[in-house]
Amino acid sequence: MEDSTSQRAVLEKAVRTFGGLWDTERGLRALRDTGHDPHPKHTRSILRDLASEGLLVKVEDWPVRYRAVRTG
Repeated sequence: MEDSTSQRAVLEKAVRTFGGLWDTERGLRALRDTGHDPHPKHTRSILRDLASEGLLVKVEDWPVRYRAVRTG
């Protein structure tokens, strides 16, 4: 099984680097681009975690979409 901490770190870095809108599909692409084999359910969980930490703000409920919060 792949290290989920690693996937979370990769996705957090991508959000911080690129900003903008994030949804499950963009999260999956970001993880695949770095060699991971992500699952949609796990990717959604990481996005929720990043939102609970204040890095993302939910802007749409269906489909769920987040906007990156400017840091710095």
